[in-house]
Amino acid sequence: MKLVSYMNEGRDQLAFLHDDYLFDCDLVHPELPNSMNMFLHYWDDMFPIAQEVNKAIVDGRIGKQRGVALASMRLLAPVPFPNSCRDGYAFRQHVAAARRNRKVDMIPEFDQYPIFYFTNNHSIQGPGDIRCMPDHFEKLDFELEAAIVVCKQGRNIRAEDADKHIAGLMIMNDMSARRLQMEEMLLNLGPAKGKDFSTVIGPCLVTLDELEPFEVPCKEGHTGKAWNLEMKCRVNGVQVSLGNLADMDWTFAEILERCAYGVDIYPGDVIGSGTVGTGCFLELNGTGKLNDPAYQEQWLQPGDVVEMEIDGLGTLTNTIVKEDSDFSILARKK
Repeated sequence: MKLVSYMNEGRDQLAFLHDDYLFDCDLVHPELPNSMNMFLHYWDDMFPIAQEVNKAIVDGRIGKQRGVALASMRLLAPVPFPNSCRDGYAFRQHVAAARRNRKVDMIPEFDQYPIFYFTNNHSIQGPGDIRCMPDHFEKLDFELEAAIVVCKQGRNIRAEDADKHIAGLMIMNDMSARRLQMEEMLLNLGPAKGKDFSTVIGPCLVTLDELEPFEVPCKEGHTGKAWNLEMKCRVNGVQVSLGNLADMDWTFAEILERCAYGVDIYPGDVIGSGTVGTGCFLELNGTGKLNDPAYQEQWLQPGDVVEMEIDGLGTLTNTIVKEDSDFSILARKK
């Protein structure tokens, strides 16, 4: 099933998405909650009911007269208020290309264990405008990723058992202000200000049962589910990125194992895959300049429209907007 959150009378409303119509969960079944947060916290009880309701919507037993047109509503992030947001580093192709472009060897530790960093869960957003300050436009970048959301509390979870803690998949755009990111990481700390202004997820959460037809074996020597889902990014209608979620070297199950070691994970925790190969301008510009010193770098500009599409997960669309301010923290450096 596909689940969305949208703005309804000043609050987030959970709904089924089918055929460009939204069906409020609590209106089509009295036992279902009206928010994603509540749904995730009572996942084991709610999920079987939701499956039956979703089937009735798909079969036409619950008609469109009980829904509202998607085009008339403002979508939020499917998980509007996550407890936390971590982002992984799962695609070897991206890591290897980025290091090659910097003329450094591939780091062998990548193949030994998955890693992640925490980003600002309060800056999670869905489709729509991404507001950026002047310093963000110093090499503003997108990052094409997928993300999961946790639906079951756990601690010290083994990778073999981790997939049962995953509610479903979403598209993620891990926005990056590269100059801020690179400067702060010279001090071996971060990323922080280069990342914390916006992380986009959406347009919907697609549950794992709906993705079963796309399942493929994970990479040799790894554990967990993998999916054959093509990933694309377009900027102003021009395709700039192409990859596949099946190219993840570290699975979400393995990343979850790492996240939950010695700590609890909770329903509503969001975890990204990391950038797919070719999935950001930083990598694309580096490869272009490596092959042609005269290559013209490209970065996101005010007014740019970024569209991310992943098979089965929909299309996530955002517009880059410059805030009405000239305040610069880069200009205040000592």
